[in-house]
Parts: sequence; structure tokens; C-alpha cells
Amino acid sequence: MPDPIFDSRTARFELPLLFSGQTQKEGFVNESLARLDALLHLAIESELASPPSTPTDGQAWLVAIGASGDWSGQAGKIAARQAGNWLFAVPRDGLRLLNRATGQEMRYAAGWKAATRPAAPSGGTVVDSEARSSIAAIISALSAAGIVPAS
Repeated sequence: MPDPIFDSRTARFELPLLFSGQTQKEGFVNESLARLDALLHLAIESELASPPSTPTDGQAWLVAIGASGDWSGQAGKIAARQAGNWLFAVPRDGLRLLNRATGQEMRYAAGWKAATRPAAPSGGTVVDSEARSSIAAIISALSAAGIVPAS
């Protein structure tokens, strides 16, 4: 019987909630732990439109637009492989992830956001050379930090 104070799932990441006297609580607890395991310190393998052929438990991907197969209708969500099954998580504002394929961090704020690499400075005169070197160093540091892509 549902608790009148709570819905059956949490508001942000849809973790299943337990109710007093509920049977088979391990299923709800295990699902909650699987979702937490997938989303805590999230690192995706890459962004794909179709499931990989040999996923490993513990891996996750960002589902691309035009998703097909088991991922059909899941675009923009996180697809995590847990216990041989796909677990899909709806992103919420503030969620951050590391894209292992690009080495870049992304964040969710009404959609996935990733910084773009600024153009390296060009042109100018001899007086401008120190400024160009400084800007290039800043771009390099942002790239090394995973804030902007490497190239």
C-alpha cells in the first residue's frame, strides 16, 4: 500500500521507494542501487544512436537522436548496462558526465551542453605575440581540463 506522503518513486531520478509491509523489498532496493551506481560520478563510453554489440555491465552511453533497436525512443537519456539489461535514466538539470571517447565533460541544463573549442588566435603584429601566446595557453589549459575538446 503506497505511503500517502510519497509517490512510489523519487522525483529526480525515479528511485523506487519502499513502503511499510512491502514484500520483495530487495527488488526495489537493488533497482535503486543500480540507478545510483549508473549515475554517481557518471562516465559514458560515447554518444551512440544504437546499442553496442557487446556491452559490459557498468558501462553507460548517451543515447543520440534517432536511436534504434533497444534504445528506440530513448534519445537524450543515459543508457546504462546493469545486470545484463538496459537501464534508462532521464537527465535532470545539474547532471554532469565525462565522455570517455572525447575526454570532455558535459552538463545537462534543459539539454546536454558541451563547450566548443575556441579558435586559436591568428593575425596581428609583433606587439600582439604575447597576447596570442597567452590565449593559446588558456585554450590548452581548458582542453587539458576537459572543458573544451582537444581539437
